[in-house]
Amino acid sequence: MQIQGKTIVVTGGGRGLGRAMALEFARRGGAIALVDLNPADLEKTRAEVAALGVAARAYACNVTQEDAVVATMDAIVRDFGSLDVLVNNAGIVKDGLLIKVKDGAVVGKMGLDQWNAVIGVNLTGVFLCGREAAERMVRGGHGGVIINISSISKDGNAGQTNYTAAKAGVAAMATTWAKELARFGIRVGAIAPGYCATDILSGMTPETLAKVTAPVPLKRLGEPAEIAQTAVFIVENDFFTGRTVQVDGGLRI
Repeated sequence: MQIQGKTIVVTGGGRGLGRAMALEFARRGGAIALVDLNPADLEKTRAEVAALGVAARAYACNVTQEDAVVATMDAIVRDFGSLDVLVNNAGIVKDGLLIKVKDGAVVGKMGLDQWNAVIGVNLTGVFLCGREAAERMVRGGHGGVIINISSISKDGNAGQTNYTAAKAGVAAMATTWAKELARFGIRVGAIAPGYCATDILSGMTPETLAKVTAPVPLKRLGEPAEIAQTAVFIVENDFFTGRTVQVDGGLRI
């Protein structure tokens, strides 16, 4: 698919990887629909995208709420005339051990609220946005591309039961949707980034950052732009579907 003139929806588009992907698609002439909860972040990204000379709109939406997602996707099609690409990027973390043990006694557990919050945004939100985008792509009759943002943590990472379950789920959904939607000309893939230089990791002390990057063969964090380049590859390569691309500097956790 050629990006020029296509409508690209980026959830979690207010900052971090979402902002980087929105800007990369905009540089290639895509019209950008940004979906996020934070109005200030949305406006900052929208202004940066618009400065590149393409159409850009911001939509405040809680991706865990079905009615809100339906209304947002309808608004995007109404405003832009089509929905060609969805980047399912919105996500949160609420880390914790399954059980915390001290001196042989269980002193803490991952709370159900921690589980539900992460599963709600990172898995249910991806499901709702993917479902509604696919429906509008089918209605449009011109195919489309859906990209789910997974994580290297999908293979299991201590302290992230909720996050790893969700990120494994979105990778599996990409494979499933690729099989179901191919007959409509819709391709689906996923990206599993490693540790990247987003706001959270970039704010680490040099000592902590050194510990994080030590097991990475390339000895550095990934750049958001490198993840954005991968998203562009998936959209532009018409023979790509049903796979997860790991962009992790060679790290295996």
